[in-house]
Amino acid sequence: MSASLRAPVLFAFMAAALAVVGFYQSWSLSLAILNLCLISSIMALGVNVQWGYAGLFNVGTMGFAAIGGVAAVLVSAAPVGEAWSAGGWGLFLALLAVIATIVVIVVIRAKMPKGRARGFAVAAAILFGYTLARWAFDPAVDAIEAIDPALSGFLGGLGLPITVSWAVGGLMAAGVAWVIGKIALGLRSDYLAIATLGISEIIVFIAKNEDWMTRGVKNVTGLPRPVAYEVDLQQAPWFLERVAAWGLDPVEASSIYVKLSYALLFAAVLLALLWLSEKALNSPWGRMMRSIRDNEAAAEAMGKDVTARRLQTFILGSAICGIAGAMLTTLDGQFTPGTYNPLRFTFLIWVMVIVGGSGNNWGSVLGGFLIWFVWIQAEPAGRWMMDVMTMGFGEENPFRLHMIESAAYMRFILMGLILLVALRFAPKGLIPERTKLGA
Repeated sequence: MSASLRAPVLFAFMAAALAVVGFYQSWSLSLAILNLCLISSIMALGVNVQWGYAGLFNVGTMGFAAIGGVAAVLVSAAPVGEAWSAGGWGLFLALLAVIATIVVIVVIRAKMPKGRARGFAVAAAILFGYTLARWAFDPAVDAIEAIDPALSGFLGGLGLPITVSWAVGGLMAAGVAWVIGKIALGLRSDYLAIATLGISEIIVFIAKNEDWMTRGVKNVTGLPRPVAYEVDLQQAPWFLERVAAWGLDPVEASSIYVKLSYALLFAAVLLALLWLSEKALNSPWGRMMRSIRDNEAAAEAMGKDVTARRLQTFILGSAICGIAGAMLTTLDGQFTPGTYNPLRFTFLIWVMVIVGGSGNNWGSVLGGFLIWFVWIQAEPAGRWMMDVMTMGFGEENPFRLHMIESAAYMRFILMGLILLVALRFAPKGLIPERTKLGA
């Protein structure tokens, strides 16, 4: 197949696959898969910005997605007035102590010459600031978490529309990426991978244990939606009239309407990010990033600040993952820190980038659609296959029951198989680098 036709044909294939699910299973399921494909594609796009542009091996995608989820809580959850009254001032004083400590350390490092005395002064400032912050922080947290812990036990958020959290999630992820990048980008690629994986686990650990901020493993539920609720649609006269005219079931139609509304929002964000990514990739900045990726020594010899440019791509890619994380929490309507695991939020995303085409934005989006579709459909397909393979056995036969119960593992088998086949027969991905959609 020619390069100019490959991308359109592959995207048409994915559209046909989603249509088949709609016709033979349900349109509600097809749209649910589409929504998660869109979010996964955004995450894959963020990883592609880091790996495909600059060769940064970041396996901390899970942490940045979790930061986006935290942003959704902090922005959209209703504020808990009692919790603010009980511990708000204590947290504010702790924050002031941290800021003051940072300022003192900066002044010390600027005014004092290098040496043992400066080291002791910095250590003393850190110890004093930490003690002061904990003195204000610990009682405040205890007071906040004691406020109706079964239902709240946290500060809540700002009560703003949850779509605002998409931008906030990107900014928060970018800020954390700046801190991580300043520390870790000087490491070799394999050490960078270990560092980012460890930091992402720390971020999730904080989300699970800081109840005052995210309710921890008790989860934050009932986050507001940017779209209509099914119950409201089923009671709206205009919706019931339209559904009756089309001969549809109101319950199924309301589910389709809500999922389609989400799909339009997510598609708009994906297209905007894809357009910006393409503009960046084909700009002088993008060509410079690829030159750094392909030959770092030559780029440094040409006077390029390699570390600073890598930091830029690390921040941009992390911000995109943070946006996707906030969107995923929006779709779920709740923040559940226990669901963040490296398999879903790191390994699968990397498979999407590798299979789709590293260095090609369209390839990453295609990989997001393809891999998530296979991940979701592998279990029912595996159950059907096991049922056919064991149909000669009795219904209660232990072997038959074991094989049917093991159908869920088809996901892992298929992911490994797809990755191996892609690396063997299409090492550059389904849409290789420098191949444009329709070009």
